[in-house]
Amino acid sequence: MPALKFISDVFKALTARRTSEDMTENDVLRQLFNLGKKGGALTKTDSPIPDDWVTKGVRLPSGTELRSTYKGKTYVARVNSGALVLQGQRFDSPSAAAMSITGSAVNGWTFWEYKLPGQDRWQILKSLRRSA
Repeated sequence: MPALKFISDVFKALTARRTSEDMTENDVLRQLFNLGKKGGALTKTDSPIPDDWVTKGVRLPSGTELRSTYKGKTYVARVNSGALVLQGQRFDSPSAAAMSITGSAVNGWTFWEYKLPGQDRWQILKSLRRSA
């Protein structure tokens, strides 16, 4: 993979955006371009981007879709304006959104699948918590 060369003021600006010593300049660029972490969907919650949804240490970018099928009906929710929106109602947790469908307590992390913006692959939401 080719290395990028930066003019010193650009490099200084990238370095200034690092929120911790663990954050690389590459991480800063991924955050600025809303690419997420390399090899996965997760991003740290150190500095959430406005409109992303952050819950239990997991951050999903705005536009992420969640879906689940319950009693033969498929429900689709979307991350928008810092919350999970399902049928026009905002939820702060995947479990609360799932409970609005089932009418009883349910683990939303196992109830929902997610798909990131620009991707075609659905994955179980619980997989993000293992990675966090």
